[in-house]
Amino acid sequence: IYSRSFRVGDWVRIGDTLGEVVEATLLVTRLRTFKNVRVTVPNSTVMGLSIENYSVPGTGRTLILSTAVTIGYDTPWRQVEALLLKAARATDGILATPEPFVLQTQLQDFYVRYELHGFTSAPHLADPVLSALHRNILDAFNEYGVQIMSPHFIDNPDSPALVPKSQWHAAPARPPAEG
Repeated sequence: IYSRSFRVGDWVRIGDTLGEVVEATLLVTRLRTFKNVRVTVPNSTVMGLSIENYSVPGTGRTLILSTAVTIGYDTPWRQVEALLLKAARATDGILATPEPFVLQTQLQDFYVRYELHGFTSAPHLADPVLSALHRNILDAFNEYGVQIMSPHFIDNPDSPALVPKSQWHAAPARPPAEG
């Protein structure tokens, strides 16, 4: 297929479609998305599009998951990176090796944009793993009193917009069973 850009089992983005390559024939490439939707892309279309292959050579069939937060300049970048990595380590489905990593991707007028990248060997569970990662990020930042300023920042509030740990399981939520 097109310059050997992918093989069956790889996770790729072709045009606007992200999914696992489940079939590659002479005429079409079939992808299965995260939501288990089967998408057929004619290879004549594939030839005219860029292909992003998220399967990392040499590490088995892994997928890099990423998410971003924006944090004010009044929070030390080392603390932000430590909190993001703590959240990644606490997330089932994010691999310890290769290690998750953080990039500072923008220095804006009011905040710094940080991207957290972690690897998963279960690409078909990418959405639930990413959701769990988001929950762990929220818990870590709330626990240490660091305000996340995403998606928009308008003005510094009088007090940080945080959820204190005592309110993490406000009704109707229930704390996890201790065991």
